Amino acid sequence: MAKPNHKPKKKRILNAAQVKAIFERFAREMAKQYGNLDQVVFIGIRTRGPYVAKRLAEIIKKRHGKEIPIGEMDITLYRDDLNALLPGGTIDHTRIPFDIGNKIVVLFDDVLHTGRTVRAAVDHLIDLGRPRMIHLAVMIDRGGRELPIAANYVGKKINLKTGSNVEVRLREVDKADEVLVE
Repeated sequence: MAKPNHKPKKKRILNAAQVKAIFERFAREMAKQYGNLDQVVFIGIRTRGPYVAKRLAEIIKKRHGKEIPIGEMDITLYRDDLNALLPGGTIDHTRIPFDIGNKIVVLFDDVLHTGRTVRAAVDHLIDLGRPRMIHLAVMIDRGGRELPIAANYVGKKINLKTGSNVEVRLREVDKADEVLVE
C-alpha cells in the first residue's frame, strides 16, 4: 500500500509588514554606523541576496539621497563542495561593476546557517580586491554554524532543528514578502 504523498506543513514566521520593518531597521542601523555612506557598497549573494541589497539601497536613497552601488555575487565556484555541485561544469554570475578596494562592503544573504556560503563569499571578495571592511546582513539567522561566522545585521534569529527548512520569499521573485519554516 502506497503512503499518502503529503508535504511538510509550512508556518509563516514573518509577514510582509515584518519583512518591511526589517529593511527599515537595517537602513537606520547602517546609516548610523557608516555615517555619510560614501564608502559603502552592497553585494548580494545569489539568489535572494541581490534583491535584499537592492531593496535596502532604495530605502537609503529615499531617506538619505545616497546612491549605494550594488553588486551581485555567485559563490558557486568558491564552495568547498563544488565537485558535488558541478561535476564537469562551471557557473559564474558575479556582477560587481565597481572597485571594492578600501570600501565598506556589506554582503547580503537571505539565510545564515552553517557559515559556508559566507566563507565562500569572503574568499571571492578578497580575490576581487581588498575592502576596508566586510559586514554581513541576513534576513534570517537560523543557527547551526559550522564556521566562526556571525552577521552584523540580523532580521530575525531562530533556532531550527537539522533537517528543517526556512524559506525567505521576496516579492521580486516569489510574488510575496514572507518567511516560512517547515
